[in-house]
Amino acid sequence: MTAADARLQPRKKGLTRRQKRSLSRGVQYAVFLAVVIAFAVSADWGRLKNQFAQADIAGQMFPDVITLALKNTVLYTLSGFVVGLVLGMVIALMRLSSVGPYRWFAGVYIEIFRGLPALLIFIFIGVAVPLAFPGTEIIGGTYGKVALALGLVAAAYMAETIRAGIQAVPKGQMEAARSLGFSPARAMISIVIPQAFRIILPPLTNELVLLFKDSSLVLFLGVTLEERELSKYGRDLASTTANSTPILVAGLCYLLVTIPLGFVVRRMEAKAQEAVK
Repeated sequence: MTAADARLQPRKKGLTRRQKRSLSRGVQYAVFLAVVIAFAVSADWGRLKNQFAQADIAGQMFPDVITLALKNTVLYTLSGFVVGLVLGMVIALMRLSSVGPYRWFAGVYIEIFRGLPALLIFIFIGVAVPLAFPGTEIIGGTYGKVALALGLVAAAYMAETIRAGIQAVPKGQMEAARSLGFSPARAMISIVIPQAFRIILPPLTNELVLLFKDSSLVLFLGVTLEERELSKYGRDLASTTANSTPILVAGLCYLLVTIPLGFVVRRMEAKAQEAVK
């Protein structure tokens, strides 16, 4: 068969690349829908409702779940975030320092506190510190202990984030500031760090969300009824009522904060990408 005869032969019809993608997407949607339907049909919704959705029990939680538990959770989170941000800034600058011992200390701190579970840090603050320093009281009581524990954990992550943000600022910014007569410290504080924070604002907000959830570890410090956060409040009421509805309500309260924060993070990341373009 000649080349001319081959061209005259009818071509086999097949799916185009776009049609294959559409077919693959349709199959994935169908499988996902089938799994959802199977789950919905097989679940015992009556038992779930009796255990997790008792309206009368949920009603008993208000307004304390908001005015007490959620308020304490927010206070614990914000205090830990502030301590972590300040300490993280110091550690980041030490990490970038030209002084060797500063860099070594910062590196060891970051590796230790990023590697240890937050639970162990809370136990250390609640148990080891009073044993090591008898009679010493952390300022702020439980709130101070939580702020310190959360701050120590958050600082290790924030330090690396801040360091990366500072290094992402073009070196010409520092050189320009020095040429205008700024000292290195003043140039860092007035020129470099503000630009770095515009870069790292989304990951810092993500860290705030993580701290909001880690605040549930406060129960290992031993808290009074007035110092309970959402998880502790929900578990206590669940034990009292022999029902899991309080745990579900506590979880929804977490979502009231984390979902808006997640939306803010996505908006900031989108704006950052637009600025780069």
